[in-house]
Amino acid sequence: MINLYSAQIESLSIHRIGNKSRNEGAFLSKERYHLNDEITPLIKEFFFKPFRDKEENYYQFVHEADLEFHSLSNLVASVFNDPRQSHEISVEIAKLLYEQSSHPHIKPGEVYVAHIENVMMDNEKMDAIGIFKSELKQDFLQFQEGESNLQMHLEQGVNLSKLDKGCLIFNKNSENGYKILSIDSNRYDTKYWLENFLGVDILADENFYTKKYLKFCQDFAKDVVLPAEDKKEEVMFMNRAVNHFAKNDEFVEQNFMNEVMENPALIPEFNNYKTEKAPKYKIEDLTTFPISNTAVSGARKRIKSVIELDTNVQIKLDFVNPESAEKFVEKGWDEERQMYYYLVYFNKEQKS
Repeated sequence: MINLYSAQIESLSIHRIGNKSRNEGAFLSKERYHLNDEITPLIKEFFFKPFRDKEENYYQFVHEADLEFHSLSNLVASVFNDPRQSHEISVEIAKLLYEQSSHPHIKPGEVYVAHIENVMMDNEKMDAIGIFKSELKQDFLQFQEGESNLQMHLEQGVNLSKLDKGCLIFNKNSENGYKILSIDSNRYDTKYWLENFLGVDILADENFYTKKYLKFCQDFAKDVVLPAEDKKEEVMFMNRAVNHFAKNDEFVEQNFMNEVMENPALIPEFNNYKTEKAPKYKIEDLTTFPISNTAVSGARKRIKSVIELDTNVQIKLDFVNPESAEKFVEKGWDEERQMYYYLVYFNKEQKS
């Protein structure tokens, strides 16, 4: 989990690159940009907000031969080793991005390279390198006082509420290609940013595996448990699954099966579902892995614990205390009405 609240931009270099296939060229600044108190908070929000709002899916630098041949990884390592070189290396990073800007749809834009300190990741303080690009310009009006009237001028500029492309490269796990977060708002060429420029692949760590396995469980609950049982059992299955992850540091599939599968008939169904679907979730051979608490917390927020009925009634189950649903909610069939019903036991109504 990252925390950018105390992060400080120690150096910032800004360049502009065009589309190489259209011979638009590049403008490379000769020195770093000197931030002031007025623009610093605005530019920090511009750079960091997309990563605060985005789910943390990490990448790492990869190379088909060896990481020592990965150009961007080597440039990044040089900045981490000697931040005094940050501007000179930012020029090389801008050139590298320009070389990849040949697709006809790629737009010209400003490239920002920042060396950032005091980033917190998993309660560890470290520095990071941010590479950002602004592409789309928006119209805005400027007004100037004339002798008797206000004069209106149409100009174009960067909207500070939307970053087009960006990545944060954390000074962690360098021997395996670092830990990297990336965003890309304009997906006109999906290979341009992630593959051609950054040269990254998914980082398969505990965060990745925890998310993928819980997503696999969620789909199993929807595709198998719900048709075989009912909505309550679907919700309760995911309740038990998430709670199992929450109280363990290490995932062991056999322990998971013993604790979560209350209906033994579902065990072969689960094994068959995994055999068929596992490649989609990249968990084919996954039977044990460290559990990410951050990923579990995120999954708990996303998974719905609500039974929605066709009579416009909703029953919300407590995801933290599943025994309440087991003890106080019963499902039945009313012969007279020819309808299902839920019977809910309680002592008194809670005040809202």
